[in-house]
Amino acid sequence: METTLREMTQAYKEIRGHTEKLVSNLNTEDFMVQAAAHVSPTKWHLAHTTWFFEKFILETYQSGYQHFNNEFNYLFNSYYETVGEPYPQSQRGAITRPTVAETLNYRKYVDEQLLELLEKMEGKEAEKIKQLVEIGLHHEQQHQELILMDIKYNFSFNPLYPAFQEREDQPSSQAPELRFQDIEGGLVEVGHDGNGFAFDNEGPRHKTYLEPYRLANRPVTNGEFLEFINDNGYQTSQYWLSDGWQKVNEEKWSHPQYWVKQGGEWYIFTLAGLKKLDLHAPVVHVSFYEADAYARWAGKRLPTEQEWEYAMEDQAIEGNFMENGSYHPNAYYNGGMFDKAFGETWEWTQSPYVPYPRNKPLDGSLGEYNAKFMANQIVLKGGSCVTPRSHTRLTYRNFFYPDMKWQFSGFRLADNG
Repeated sequence: METTLREMTQAYKEIRGHTEKLVSNLNTEDFMVQAAAHVSPTKWHLAHTTWFFEKFILETYQSGYQHFNNEFNYLFNSYYETVGEPYPQSQRGAITRPTVAETLNYRKYVDEQLLELLEKMEGKEAEKIKQLVEIGLHHEQQHQELILMDIKYNFSFNPLYPAFQEREDQPSSQAPELRFQDIEGGLVEVGHDGNGFAFDNEGPRHKTYLEPYRLANRPVTNGEFLEFINDNGYQTSQYWLSDGWQKVNEEKWSHPQYWVKQGGEWYIFTLAGLKKLDLHAPVVHVSFYEADAYARWAGKRLPTEQEWEYAMEDQAIEGNFMENGSYHPNAYYNGGMFDKAFGETWEWTQSPYVPYPRNKPLDGSLGEYNAKFMANQIVLKGGSCVTPRSHTRLTYRNFFYPDMKWQFSGFRLADNG
């Protein structure tokens, strides 16, 4: 237990520290921007992740705990109805106070209290606290990804195309020929087996039957998606689900999010500013509706989450993650059976986000973490170029509404065997 607690303490310092390092080059004005209701200001992310440790650990387990500011209980509660009324998400950009400096002091205060608690805990209570800290750290890593997603979205409304982080253009290589790997299917097992950390929505491991199928060796590229655009894919209703076609017309979709056409050439807004579109890199920032429409246009389909997970179970979890610091998909391919299975881009499946058989959410308020969102959303797999490597698992179930595309989402094709 002692070694495990030392490791937990070190992980806490590293992960919390990395969040602040991630935003260290932002100007004060950058911390406050909220361009739409579904994104949040960077300052809010810094405070909310701190509130999480305070609310679910320090309030219960730190004897005589004194809040940094009692009003933060309301301001930085995201959606936990069982612990009080949450502040409206659409108004997070209106929270001018606390200042950025005060928010960072809040983080320092809670970090000191939490680390003090980790030093003195023991027995059964220590095991419970360790589990909560582990959830809190994975929650922090989710918000590291959200910080980068939201900064990109917020910056994209600036016609100056500001860079979050300057970098040179990434070298490009040609994408390998698109091939489909035959997978026998049958009665297989999917889901987390209980060894190591997982969120409550990832288990239990269970059997499911898969018909024979084929899965593409790599994700669809920008160049391939451009063929869909040039073939009037966004103007042809037959490729689209009804709700997707409605979105195309209501929101005037004609290309993936962040694509910009200048002088007859396609560019993409990235966290390093406006860059020329690499035709060999995976397409990213497409909604489920767009991925599904492309698949129909190509005469294929999207895989189910079970097909994706079963196919990738022997693939190493390596690739272009947040730690690489590029924050954008690249055109490096290793020619393996399934290139870019992890990292680069979350991959849409066709599966609705629903509970697994015999699934049981966490007890208490943390039961709100995942289960109450199991309606009208679609599962994505694999991780992206802004996902922390240590946060990535085969069984991870990301989920978004089918029209959302500010996240780093792409797809690979599947076909019937």
